[in-house]
Amino acid sequence: MQEPSSNPPAAVSRRQFLRNSSLVAASAAAAVSFPSILHAQAKLPIRAVIVGVGGRGSGAGKNFEEAVKLTGVDGKIVAVADIFPEQAERASANFGVTADKCFSGFDAYTKAIAEPGVNYVIIATPPGFKPSVFKAAIEAGKHVFTEKPVATDGPGCRVMYAAGELAKQKGLKVAAGTQRRHQAGYIDTIKRIQDGAIGDIVALRVYWVNGGPIWHYDGPHYGERMGDTDLEKQINNWYHYIWLCGDHICEQHVHNLDIGNWIMNDHPVKCWGQGSRQQLDGKSGEIWDNFDVEYEYPNGVHMFSYCGQIKRTGSPGVDEFAHGTKGWAKPGSSIHAKGEGAWRSSLKLQSGDPYTQEHIDLINAIVNDKELNETKNVTDSTLTAIMGREAGYSGAWVEWDAILNSKFQYMPELAYENSAKMQFGPFRTLKPPMPSMHDIFKDPPMVPTV
Repeated sequence: MQEPSSNPPAAVSRRQFLRNSSLVAASAAAAVSFPSILHAQAKLPIRAVIVGVGGRGSGAGKNFEEAVKLTGVDGKIVAVADIFPEQAERASANFGVTADKCFSGFDAYTKAIAEPGVNYVIIATPPGFKPSVFKAAIEAGKHVFTEKPVATDGPGCRVMYAAGELAKQKGLKVAAGTQRRHQAGYIDTIKRIQDGAIGDIVALRVYWVNGGPIWHYDGPHYGERMGDTDLEKQINNWYHYIWLCGDHICEQHVHNLDIGNWIMNDHPVKCWGQGSRQQLDGKSGEIWDNFDVEYEYPNGVHMFSYCGQIKRTGSPGVDEFAHGTKGWAKPGSSIHAKGEGAWRSSLKLQSGDPYTQEHIDLINAIVNDKELNETKNVTDSTLTAIMGREAGYSGAWVEWDAILNSKFQYMPELAYENSAKMQFGPFRTLKPPMPSMHDIFKDPPMVPTV
C-alpha cells in the first residue's frame, strides 16, 4: 500500500531526555507565573496554519485568534490543512482562508507549512499523525503548538523526543495542549507543593472517569461518509483505533498523568494495570473503555490512575490529588496542610481560559525570544499513558525503558516520519486486546488481528 520509509530513531536510555526537565519546566512556568505578563511586541507578525481541523483544531484556531487580540500582535491564520477536503473547506470558511490556501490529502500539512511567511504551526491531527507533522514543522524552522497526546507508541515518542531536541538547537518555541500547565490554579498550587507545603509526597491519585462512552462514528447510520478503504474508515472513526488514538488512557487521561509528572518533576519507571472493554463490546474498533493503573516513580512514590468511559450514576470525575507527610492537596486549586486552614489559589493570568493562555504564552515566547519548549513534558506524559495501556493489555509489569525502546509499530510505516506519502488503502484491524494474548514485547509480538 505504501512506499517504505526510514525506521524511527534508534533506542535511547530512560534518562537520556530527563536531565533537562527542570530547566524546561522552570522556564515554561516563568513565562506564565506572573499576573502581569508583558504584551507581545506587535512588530513581529505571526502567520499561523492549522493542521487537522476537526473539533479540537477548529477550537485551537479560535483560541489562537483570541490570544492574538489579548497580546496585540499582528497575527492571523493564513492556511488550513486536513486529510479530508470537506473538513478543510469548512475550516477555510470559518477562518477566512482563501481557497488557494486550503489544502487536503495526506500531504496537506507539507503544503501548509511551506506557505511563505508561516512561522506558527497548530497541530491538531489524530495523535498517530502528530510525530510526522511535528517533525516536518520543526525541520522547516516553525514554532509549534501541538495538541496532546503526541504519539501512540514508543517509536512515535522517539520521533517526538528527537524533534524536540532539534527545536531546542534551532531556538524554536513549542507549547503543548496540556493546558493545566498554563492554568493559574495549577501553576500556583503545584509550585507550593514542590516548595514543601504538604511535606514529602507519599502518593498521588489521578482520575478521568467519564459518565458515559465517547463518540463512535461507524455503522449503517453513517453510510458512505466513512469511506471505502480501511484507512478512510479508521481515520473517520479515529478514537477507536490504537494507532490513531492510543486508547482513551492516552487521548484523555494524559492530562491527569501529566499533573503527576509535573508534581514529581519526573516520570514513572514502571507500572502494572488492568482494564477491560465492556460497553464498547460489539462495536467496531480496538480500544478498551476502562483502565486502572499503578505507577511507580524513581523515588518509590506510587501514582494510582483510574480512567473510564462507562455509563454510571456516580464517579470521581476528572481530578487529581497529592498526599504528603504534612497534608494533602488538589493540585489545581487548594492545599490542606495538617493543623492549618485550607489555602486556595488566587493567581490570575492574562487569560482566564487555559486553552487561550497556551497560545498567549507561546506568542510571548516567540516575540520576546523567551525559552519555551514543552516537547519533553508532553512526550513524557504521553509515554506514561502508553506504558499504562500496555501494562493493562499485557497483564504484566511494564518498565519505562521497555516501552520507550519497543520495536512494535502500531501505525503504518510512513505515518511515523513521512505521512505525506501515505495513500488510502487496506490496513490491519486488531482484535480488542486480551491480557496474556496481546503483548508487544514478545518476540514476535502477540497482537491478534481480525
